[in-house]
Amino acid sequence: MVNPVKQTDIDGLRRTVTDTLTAAGWPEPAWYTTTAEDPGQGQARQAIEAGAEVVFVCGGDGTVMSCVGALAGTEVAMAILPSGTGNLLAANLGLSNDLAAGLEVALERGRRQIDVGVCEDQIFAVMAGMGFDAQMLAATSETTKARVGWPAYIVGAMRHLRDRPMRVSIRIDNQPPLRRRARTVLVANVGRLQGGVRLLADAEPDDGLLDVAVLTPRTLNHWLSLGWAVVRRRDRVPRMEVLRGRRVTITSNRAQPRELDGDVISPGRALRVTVRPAALWLCVPQPATEPDLAVDAEAAAERGERRVEEGRGEVGHGE
Repeated sequence: MVNPVKQTDIDGLRRTVTDTLTAAGWPEPAWYTTTAEDPGQGQARQAIEAGAEVVFVCGGDGTVMSCVGALAGTEVAMAILPSGTGNLLAANLGLSNDLAAGLEVALERGRRQIDVGVCEDQIFAVMAGMGFDAQMLAATSETTKARVGWPAYIVGAMRHLRDRPMRVSIRIDNQPPLRRRARTVLVANVGRLQGGVRLLADAEPDDGLLDVAVLTPRTLNHWLSLGWAVVRRRDRVPRMEVLRGRRVTITSNRAQPRELDGDVISPGRALRVTVRPAALWLCVPQPATEPDLAVDAEAAAERGERRVEEGRGEVGHGE
């Protein structure tokens, strides 16, 4: 699955991938190209119907998310060959940006089953957001990203640091709603942002839970202290509250920018997200020893139950 916008040498990519797979005894791959009208979901479904066992996704975060929407809930594994700016899912799972290394990961046949999030009729693997994060993404041009990479997001962020906060109601599972004046609310399956910044240290993609970060800075000094604590990986981050659950509903007093996995979606007053546990198979580096999948699944479920208990009433990271 190739996003041609992200490639400078598609012929070279085809030669490298085909030669590597056939040399390892794999059949010659079928090739699908994304389009502006269909960024990958339709093509991934075609591949599944054609009998694919692994879908290699060579593109940015938008291409990956589109393919996730088709592959979630199937036995077909996704192998990521990152070629975008953010590469959020690959970065969170420690996957290399090197093409040869990405192909080797798939050939080793290491697999990991992770959760996905569902927002309205869209499936995502990294995070959903409402507020400042979506404003930042919308303000970052594709040209700047292509020229300087992920630091381009800093330029977009600077344009909205002083915007007014939004009044939101946040409901986690069946708990009473919380009311906050927030700049952004992130619902995350994993914890890293653009540039490898680790915002949510405890977020795991296979624990059956969503981590919710509520950011409430109001001044430039608040932003600086929050950013410094995140970069320094402090246990307590000022102006950030962390919640956890399986169903999250965020409702604002007015329509807000929204995003999924780094792609801006239509603005709205609400962001409703649920988790689908263990829905997606990914190609990942083979562990040193073969894991006991039954034990791993049981351990992940126990972690999820424990973290739900810990998350109830957890407001200690806020103001």
